[in-house]
This record gives sequence, structure tokens and C-alpha cells, in this order.
Amino acid sequence: MFVKALRVGLGQLIIFIDFITRPGKKQRPAEAQAKVNTAAKDLTLYQFHACPFCVKTRRTLRRLNVPVALRDAKNNEQDRKALLEQGGKIKVPCLRIEENGQTTWMYESKVIIDYLDKRFAAA
Repeated sequence: MFVKALRVGLGQLIIFIDFITRPGKKQRPAEAQAKVNTAAKDLTLYQFHACPFCVKTRRTLRRLNVPVALRDAKNNEQDRKALLEQGGKIKVPCLRIEENGQTTWMYESKVIIDYLDKRFAAA
């Protein structure tokens, strides 16, 4: 019970620190942002709200101003099931990428952040 309380408390602390230190969104011309928004429609991030690696990934999404659909793989049974059945494992963060009729499930925050930086930083 103590460990669970400690974990919940640390999770809330992580969320609070993220909130007060949140990066600003990248500013783009409206046309460029519209292209980013269109490209982001094919991305979905499966995550746990208080997971530090998920927070790190969400901060990158905010910094790059990429509006990605978020799925709660901890509290939403359908999202958890989709992550397991389609992605192969319940591990977060996981970015689901739909391109050219193919679906890719990308795990590991560092890999996801590198992908997002390469795809959207110059946009």
C-alpha cells in the first residue's frame, strides 16, 4: 500500500512539474501548420498519463506543435487491448504511425522523439 501511494504521489509530482515547465509551441505560418496537422492525423500516441517517458514524449509533441491523438493505455480498456493486440505488447509510450496503408508501432521515447524531430522540426 505504501509503495502504491508513493508511486501515485511521484506520478502527480511529475505531472505538476511538467505543467509548470511546459515548453512553448513552435510557431509556424498557418499554411505550414495546416500541413503538420494533416500529417499528424495519421499518428496516435498510446501512453500512461504519469509515466515520465510519456511526459517526455508529450513535451516534444507540444514543443513541435504536433497535434497527435492520445490514447490512455492504462485506464481505457479498449486502448490497452488495441495496444496489445495490434502493437504486440503493453509498453508505453508507443506511437502508432499509419503511412501508405501500413501501420508501424514505434516504442521507446528516444526513438519516438528522434522520429518526431526528423519529421516535424523543419516543417
